Amino acid sequence: MPRSTATVEDAASGLLAVVGPMQRVLRRRAREDWPLEPLATAQVDLLRAVRLRSGITVGEAAAELHIAPNTASTLAHQLVAAGLLTRERHPDDRRAVRLVLTPAAERRMAAWHDRRQQVLDGALHRLSPADRAAVAAAVGPLRQLLEALER
Repeated sequence: MPRSTATVEDAASGLLAVVGPMQRVLRRRAREDWPLEPLATAQVDLLRAVRLRSGITVGEAAAELHIAPNTASTLAHQLVAAGLLTRERHPDDRRAVRLVLTPAAERRMAAWHDRRQQVLDGALHRLSPADRAAVAAAVGPLRQLLEALER
């Protein structure tokens, strides 16, 4: 039993040492030669939430992102001003508004995804075939870990 605990602790420690720095390096490398002004992480999080649930309300987005409703409202206002979100009246409740991505946001998010993919592809090609296979094999379990964290 102590062996499995140590293995879990080692895995957790190893993931903490790698996941955050990898995300930061990936973001930094992807921003190299990126022609657009970078968005704040919270803005990107809201755009992702809207992409996953087009028509989401500000309150629903706040709950999903675990942020205060006034913070979500401020982020939405910023993104509307930047031309990346639109606010549409909710058909069932005239007081509520739904958030929808603009075509500019769709294009921007697709381009950002492609840019990050290029950076990762380049780094993966510098690994040995065995290491690339190990990374590919880890994607499924890492996805399950993400789902466990979200519960």
